[in-house]
Amino acid sequence: MGSDTSDISQQLQQQIEQAYNTGSPLKICGSGSKDFYGNSVQANELKVTEHSGIINYEPTELVITARAGTPISEIENALDEQGQMLGFEPPHYASTATLGGTVACDLSGPRRAYSGSARDYVLGSTIINGKAEQLHFGGEVMKNVAGYDVSRLMCGAMGTLGVLLDVSLKVIPKPETELTIVKECDAADAIHQMHHWMNEALPLSASSYVDGKLYIRLASNEASIKAAHQRIGGDLLDDSQFWIAIKEQQHNFFDTNSPLWRLSLSSNASPLSLEGETLYDWGGALRWLRSEESVDKIRHAAESLNGHAILFKNNTDQIDPFHELGTHIHAMHRQLKQAFDPANILNPGRMYADI
Repeated sequence: MGSDTSDISQQLQQQIEQAYNTGSPLKICGSGSKDFYGNSVQANELKVTEHSGIINYEPTELVITARAGTPISEIENALDEQGQMLGFEPPHYASTATLGGTVACDLSGPRRAYSGSARDYVLGSTIINGKAEQLHFGGEVMKNVAGYDVSRLMCGAMGTLGVLLDVSLKVIPKPETELTIVKECDAADAIHQMHHWMNEALPLSASSYVDGKLYIRLASNEASIKAAHQRIGGDLLDDSQFWIAIKEQQHNFFDTNSPLWRLSLSSNASPLSLEGETLYDWGGALRWLRSEESVDKIRHAAESLNGHAILFKNNTDQIDPFHELGTHIHAMHRQLKQAFDPANILNPGRMYADI
């Protein structure tokens, strides 16, 4: 691993302390695999990739702890050797993707709707806040405790509340086998079927609709999968790379220069009347939209169904990527930012102009 990790964490802490004392903003830099997401940050770089390595892995306890700079691929390889996996099936977007960036962006793959999000698997973390204090939250076991779960608060904060040093994650056993069913139908029928099968006792692990075809992945033992296939119907998909292409945005749908929107809606919400093409994931709750429609029209359409729209990828900095927060929610975000980073030096403006 090169340099001693305790020395690296001390160096990071010293850099943050200096930035805090001088009021100099810092851009937290990992592998860069998620740099496209959110607003750009103009600040001095705080490089964290050298703080890497698996700290502890207990297969019998279903827990792994690793430093934030550890490549996700390294973690997944270690788990695979023990017949285990990360239940939220994280997208990488690059071979260099790290644990810290994955947790900070709270991005989950096709399994999300059936197994939970990245946030659901975080058991504990160590961070350095904006006052250069090293803080540890949670642990390596699931507990029933009252109070705020600060470790999970780091999920999706995109480094605006603290620099992740290490993270403990719950892991799950890999299924005995998997197969994918494909059926031709229209979008309304696909939404109906995805919502219907989600409420049944079936071993679903992913469902997606694109290009007039509904894809349903089953994961369990062979007997359960066979019974589920007979109940759902459809043809077997002979494409082992399909779900990887969906997860990593390598599917032809994502090969476009149009703005890419990430819409979060109720899984049974009707197709939106917007120009462009839509890929449905997470049983219909996540909708990727390629569209040149106006920001206001897209966000109004999402709001009308009690959802929200994030501009995930775009070729301009003229649009705020994240959906505007309500007054009270925005105030809560500001209070959290003040508590963890009072000088506003950590990834300032990455999410919102004042956060």
